Parts: sequence; C-alpha cells; structure tokens
Amino acid sequence: IETWARDNLDVPVAFVTQPEMRGQTDAILRARDLVSGDALILFPDALFEADFSPLRHVEADVVMFTKHIDDPSALGVAVVENGRIVRLVEKPQEPVSNLAIIGIYYIRSMPDLYAAIEEQMRRRLSLKNEYFIADAIQLMIDGGATVIPMPVTEWEDCGNAQNLLATNRYLLQRHGSIGNECAGSVIVSPSFIADDAIIEHSVVGPFASIGAGVTIRDSLVRDSIIEEGAQITAAQLDWSIVGRRASIQGVAGRLNIGDDAVIDS
Repeated sequence: IETWARDNLDVPVAFVTQPEMRGQTDAILRARDLVSGDALILFPDALFEADFSPLRHVEADVVMFTKHIDDPSALGVAVVENGRIVRLVEKPQEPVSNLAIIGIYYIRSMPDLYAAIEEQMRRRLSLKNEYFIADAIQLMIDGGATVIPMPVTEWEDCGNAQNLLATNRYLLQRHGSIGNECAGSVIVSPSFIADDAIIEHSVVGPFASIGAGVTIRDSLVRDSIIEEGAQITAAQLDWSIVGRRASIQGVAGRLNIGDDAVIDS
C-alpha cells in the first residue's frame, strides 16, 4: 500500500505504524503529530460514493456518513433526533435505528477528537482491548459536540469474504469486462482479466477477477477473485477467493484460501 500510494498519488503521504492491534482510535492517536485542524477519516474496508462538497460549509463538530440499510445488526448505528446524532449503538440487537455508520468521518477539530480519545482510554472504554471511534465520538456528544449524519449514495462493505465477493460483482457490473480475449477459452462478461494472465481451455466468468500472472487451465471459474500468481488446474470454482501464488488442482466448489496455499484433490 505504501509503495502504491507514493507512486500513484500526487499528494504528500505519510504512514504511521500500529505495533499492536489496539483498535481504531489507538491508530488515530498515533497520527496526532501529523494531523491537526480538520480531517477526513476513512476506513479502508468498504467502497463508497459520496459528495464531500457540503463539508466546506458545515458547522457541525463531527459529520458521520451513514446509509439506511434493512439489517444493521452487524454494524454500528446512529440514533438521530432533530437532525443531530444523539447516540451511537454498536451492533444493536433491538431495532433502535437502521441508519448504519459506515466508517467515514469528518472531524472539524482533530485536537477535540484526540482529547476524547484520551478520555476514552482513561475510562478504558474498549472491547476486547480495542478502542473504537464510536466511543470517542459518543464522549464528544455527551460533552455537547454537534454531530450530524450525512448520506452516501453508494456503499459496499468488504469486511468479510461474502461481502468482498458481492463488492467484486458491484465493480464488474459498473465497469464491464476488462482484459485480454484469451483465445481458446470463453470469457463471460462482466469479468476482469489481467493482461498477463494465462487462460487455456477454460470458461471464466461471469463476475470473475483474475489477477496478474494467474494461470488457469482446463477449469471453470465464476463469481470469484483469483489473486496474483495463483495457478488453477482442472478445477470448478464458484464464489471463491484464492490468494496470491496459491495452487489449486482438481477441486470443485467454493474456496476461501490464503497466499501460497496448495490444494490438490
């Protein structure tokens, strides 16, 4: 990620390391010497479309981007009264709100958030020794801060394998097929095929993303993400995620395997 950002972004970039998994606000606090004034905080496990232009004129202390969803029980939700967020509830078991918190925050004064995080840590407001931003913002609300919701137009969660594959579908539906034609094989649109992927005597797609250096022979692959350098032979994969440099042979069904895994039936 660091290499990609430095090579592709035309803005100054800096990186801060979190040595231990101590949650969101521990990570944010480690950037306090780099980030002051106002800031936009975005969590990387989702895709979204949103209009940030209203932030130029916002007077609220915090803006939390949100989306109405049918079942927010696996997420945090915001309870809104008179246009202001008054309470944040993590993974509600009772239907207090269907306004999901999606991991995008505008903070007008980062020193105010840092102070709330320090108070959060003093009170040990954590879950399994991890500190979450919702607790820090709730402290700001309790202290009189104005926190408002702002909707996103699109949001796709990538937090688990099923959601990642659904997001893959979403992107391919929007952008269509990309990549080489793979003579001797059938590519079913929409799919993404890296230019240097080798696909022989196979059917790939729909909704397949095939990374650089992948080799697929005598196989059927659909609704799957095959990462760089993987090799697939005589397999039938559906709703699968195959990690970098993994080797699959003679398998039929769904897989979710990591880098360098080897499966041979």
